[in-house]
Amino acid sequence: MEAGAEHGDMDEVRIALISGANKGIGYAIAEALGADGWIVGVGARDRERGRDAVNRLQSGGADAFDVELDVTDDASVAAAVALIEERCGRLDSLINNAGAAGPWPDTPSVLTPNDVRQVFDTNVVGLVRMTNAMLPLLRASAHPRIVNQSSHVGSLTLQASGQDLGPLSGAYAPSKTTIAALTIQYAKELGDAGFLVNASCPGYVRTDLNNFTGTATPQQGAVAAVRLASLPDEGPNGGLFDADGPVPW
Repeated sequence: MEAGAEHGDMDEVRIALISGANKGIGYAIAEALGADGWIVGVGARDRERGRDAVNRLQSGGADAFDVELDVTDDASVAAAVALIEERCGRLDSLINNAGAAGPWPDTPSVLTPNDVRQVFDTNVVGLVRMTNAMLPLLRASAHPRIVNQSSHVGSLTLQASGQDLGPLSGAYAPSKTTIAALTIQYAKELGDAGFLVNASCPGYVRTDLNNFTGTATPQQGAVAAVRLASLPDEGPNGGLFDADGPVPW
């Protein structure tokens, strides 16, 4: 059965694609949106893991489908666009959740150029690749939303304030700062077309990116992204948010 077929009129249901959604925060976002009646595309590099995540979501009542997706690969992203076009005809919310932490520790003085390239290729270049490829599908939505996963460590204000944001990070934190900056640029470009483009700070969440040392659950880390994906038309555009509200740039 096609995704959303049981809903009848596709105009009455919202459709989301989440990259890196087979586990962790991405899975929690998919779970929350699915529980709210969304059709959810579960992006995953590993097809089997993606299918397993979809099976778990469907067993909980969600309308989900798997999308084999590597944000670092042009052909993979193009195939994802074609799949969503065929199944759904549009996209209402794109959640750019896929990310790479890179080597650890990644203090600036010990980084290699390849270390930086690896992190930025997924976190920054992958985000641009995904966003630009999905824009035609998002333009077909009456209420297009883009959510980019940034981080508190990406806030220059918080970094400069002396607040304890964990160990120094020469690649991961700057990649999240760049995501915040890109979010502003996309918001400025697309705002007049009805888009709302914002960045989310999940918090220090227990995931494999930090060897499960985080203090928050994936469900807690998903709150801000879910809220931003579901914004009403009068919602904010070009902001950085966590579960408690705005975060300074």
